[in-house]
Amino acid sequence: MNTMVTALVITGFGINCEEETAAAFRLAGAEPQIAHLNELLSGQLAINAFDIIAFPGGFSFGDDIASGRVMANKIRFKKLPSGKTLLEELSDFLQGDKMIVGICNGFQILAKLGLLPNINGRLEQEVSLSHNDSAKFEDRWVHCRSLQTGPAHFFSDLEVMPLPVRHGEGKLICKDAEIREAIVSKSLNCLTYCDEMGETVSTYPLNPNGSDLACAGLVDTSGKVFGLMPHPEAFLSIYNHPDWGAKKRAGFEGNEEGDGLKLFRNIVEYFKTIK
Repeated sequence: MNTMVTALVITGFGINCEEETAAAFRLAGAEPQIAHLNELLSGQLAINAFDIIAFPGGFSFGDDIASGRVMANKIRFKKLPSGKTLLEELSDFLQGDKMIVGICNGFQILAKLGLLPNINGRLEQEVSLSHNDSAKFEDRWVHCRSLQTGPAHFFSDLEVMPLPVRHGEGKLICKDAEIREAIVSKSLNCLTYCDEMGETVSTYPLNPNGSDLACAGLVDTSGKVFGLMPHPEAFLSIYNHPDWGAKKRAGFEGNEEGDGLKLFRNIVEYFKTIK
């Protein structure tokens, strides 16, 4: 039985974190392939050959109109040679043992496609990621706490994680109270901004954008679609951390993997169990 996990990392139109994202999957034990979105839209590449599809961070179409909006519209409306849209093919893709991951701009794309949180199952937009309360681009490290319940299955040994954020539009806004209540009741708010002790925070600067529910990441009801604003692919080694020297001097023990790599490894190891 082939247990190699394959990941398709999408690039093009301003996405600029594809190499780091592919490196994260490779170091986690998967086999990544980077492909331009046009390869999918033209029918040159079939998504069903992969286990995971990743939409990395960046500035697709310069964040014109709204972050991720233009790329989401291409995916929603552009007809493929098959006669389907890529969104329809992504929906079909998720019927199997598959997963879609969106990081930063990728999260914004998934939200505008309606793939997250997709509570009503109609691929209609239910949340958005809007301008930070600070009204500026936030480029720094924050702490995040993972939810240990709900459909997210890849946080089992990760609770409080330092991760970098790099965004100007990361504030989660729910369409209405019904969507917000469903996110809470179904435990879809799988990653929240917190302090170093793990206490969830709603206020700036520990919450870098003012996101509702202090949300840093969402999962859909199936656990197959996961989006987050922080960049785990930028914390693959302890040496990526700005305080790595102090950690070493304080007697840091254990391997030198960053928490971001641990998250990717958890995702890849999960797929190995079901292949």
